[in-house]
Amino acid sequence: QLVSALLHLLPQRSQQLKRAARPAPAPCRWNSGLPVNIGVLFVPQQEAWVVERMGKFHRILEPGLNFLIPLLDRIRYVQSLKEIVINVPEQSAVTLDNVTLQIDGVLYLRVMDPYKASYGVEDPEYAVTQLAQTTMRSELGKLSLDRVFRERESLNASIVDAINQASDCWGIRCLRYEIKDIHVPPRVKESMQMQVEAERRKRATVLESEGTRESAINVAEGQKQAQILASEAEKAEQINKAAGEANAMLVKARAKAEAIQLLAAALAQQHGNAAASLSVAEQYVNAFSKIAKDSNTVLLPANTGDVTNMVAQALGIYTTLTKPQAVKTQDEMPPAHEDSHSPATEVLKAEQGSSS
Repeated sequence: QLVSALLHLLPQRSQQLKRAARPAPAPCRWNSGLPVNIGVLFVPQQEAWVVERMGKFHRILEPGLNFLIPLLDRIRYVQSLKEIVINVPEQSAVTLDNVTLQIDGVLYLRVMDPYKASYGVEDPEYAVTQLAQTTMRSELGKLSLDRVFRERESLNASIVDAINQASDCWGIRCLRYEIKDIHVPPRVKESMQMQVEAERRKRATVLESEGTRESAINVAEGQKQAQILASEAEKAEQINKAAGEANAMLVKARAKAEAIQLLAAALAQQHGNAAASLSVAEQYVNAFSKIAKDSNTVLLPANTGDVTNMVAQALGIYTTLTKPQAVKTQDEMPPAHEDSHSPATEVLKAEQGSSS
């Protein structure tokens, strides 16, 4: 058994020496190591033990109790079926616009076929890590610097697809790839910061101009609405004023018509002409009392003191205007005995005497 254990330890030691000779090896996944065949073995959950019989692949042990033949059967590989997290070291990559970036990531993969993972590639973790680095450089070379920051999800998906196409024959499937940090050169970082500041100033200027435009539009709309409301108010005022003046004119006309009707009725009564004469005389006297109040220029008739003559002239004009109506009334009414002593006859005799 001691010799068998030594024989099992020699290949493991040689494999460790090969891994130590490689530059920048990737972190190895954890496993329980290569156990010694003692006939009865207990395989842990989520592990697959690859068994060789006399140097040839025999079978894969399932989790639980398993029986092997000592000295003939040997556990050659132990594969973990859990999801493995591998840290991809930082590396340099050149973008489409010739900007050098320092980028690293995290790779998540799982062993799907223990047989292919054991015999398809010498070191699956190292192979997948190198493939992820080369694929990352290739994908970054297709994108410009701005698109690298905008399309990180699509970049991760492209790297996963490229890794799965190459690692299918290794029995390993890449579940996802995430970019952790992207480091740009200091000068490029300064230019990017200046670009961001310029973009922010541009947005501020655009927003300020839009605010000024909106303010001017609002002011113009307010002035327009104010002018419309003012014109409508003026229109309504003019309509109301015109309606009020029309109503006032109608009321005045009706009052004047009623006054004329009352005057005509009064003149048609007995001694109406005498009353008219008295009214004319009163108005004449009132006119002379106010004649010098409105203006400094006064035009007086030649016979100012002859009030009787003035009244006679006014009555003559009145008689001339009412004569056709009186003639018509006499034609329609039957002739009556004229009273030589009526007031109208006396007025006519006074007019004749004054005119003579």
